Amino acid sequence: MDGLDFSPLFRSTIGFDRLMRLADTATRVDAGASYPPYNIEVVGDNAYRLTMAVAGFAPEDLDITVKENELLITGRKTDDEARKYLHHGLARRGFERRFQLADHIKVTGASLAHGLLHVELAREIPEAMKPRRIEIGVAGNGPQTIQQKAA
Repeated sequence: MDGLDFSPLFRSTIGFDRLMRLADTATRVDAGASYPPYNIEVVGDNAYRLTMAVAGFAPEDLDITVKENELLITGRKTDDEARKYLHHGLARRGFERRFQLADHIKVTGASLAHGLLHVELAREIPEAMKPRRIEIGVAGNGPQTIQQKAA
């Protein structure tokens, strides 16, 4: 199945480039997208946890980078030439996983335990974007001041 062509939308929209790239990326099929397996869970009102199975990787083999609303997790494992295997069934190949982050999602921490990489994320909405209640002044003899009050 061919991907959808969003180019006509680029001609009539301004500032939606990121949304269009995200939709375009979502329509592509990535054959290597199943390794390593991962979970994304909601752990609070504005908190999430990405858990990735990275058995055999040490913290120094993993790299977590955030750039422009994209979370990139890479694993690089070097082969130990001194080991002699009778059977080598454990996946030790390198990987690169990309996750698109919504606006105002921040990575707040990461930990590795029992072969699972946990990446903690939180939605941090700036004060200027939070809903606020606007007091309505009463019209009278002179101009009234409208005051803002946090909700």
